[in-house]
Amino acid sequence: MTTLEIKDLHVSVTAPDTGDDIPILKGVDLTVKSGETHALMGPNGSGKSTLSYAIAGHPKYTVTSGSVTLGGQDVLEMSIDERARAGLFLAMQYPIEVPGVSMSNFLRTAATAVRGEAPKLRHWVKEVKQAMQDLEIDPSFGERSVNEGFSGGEKKRHEILQLSLLKPKIAILDETDSGLDVDALRVVSNGVNTSAKENNAGVLLITHYTRILRYIQPQFVHVFVDGRIVESGGPELADELEANGYERFTQAAAAGA
Repeated sequence: MTTLEIKDLHVSVTAPDTGDDIPILKGVDLTVKSGETHALMGPNGSGKSTLSYAIAGHPKYTVTSGSVTLGGQDVLEMSIDERARAGLFLAMQYPIEVPGVSMSNFLRTAATAVRGEAPKLRHWVKEVKQAMQDLEIDPSFGERSVNEGFSGGEKKRHEILQLSLLKPKIAILDETDSGLDVDALRVVSNGVNTSAKENNAGVLLITHYTRILRYIQPQFVHVFVDGRIVESGGPELADELEANGYERFTQAAAAGA
């Protein structure tokens, strides 16, 4: 059992024009345990992606107070690679291209770093082949540079391919559904569900929309507005958002500001 625990997390970012610190997260409390799936939902600009990047250790974001622990270990004291080796995984909203590095080399290097030793080649080839089949990825993509020239849907499938092969303890999926057509959404969602089940991983699914929740069904739903969680509940909370949007929550946040 592994627990990601976020307590009273405050995060700021430096404005490029003035150099001023702008607070983005304003006291986030959230606990994600092994085997649990949490959906974090909120309007554009509410700070959802900032939360994911702060947990992962993006240098653009400064943690001004609060704590993040994984299995009792202080995540904020870890380097980015140490966070990954400890079992954290981030599927980015906008996966970057890495020209000159093949997908096959990237995946095996990442797996070696996370597992502590290089996978035996015969077993690794079989493992990658099966994972690519499950995600309906053409084997030829293994020799292409990481994400270079990939469509949005292809990039998202490869993010979930990494999830499948790296087997993290806690997976943070930042708007994995954005840019996916119906077929790609189904395939990607199945990949997330399979990986989470096989590894008993905790999942934090960040999204604007409820359509992905038809495929990845959370036990917990949190509404994120103005840098904090303003309400938590079960799947019925997502149903309310689908029917009525975020207006009730954004108005309440504005009134309390």
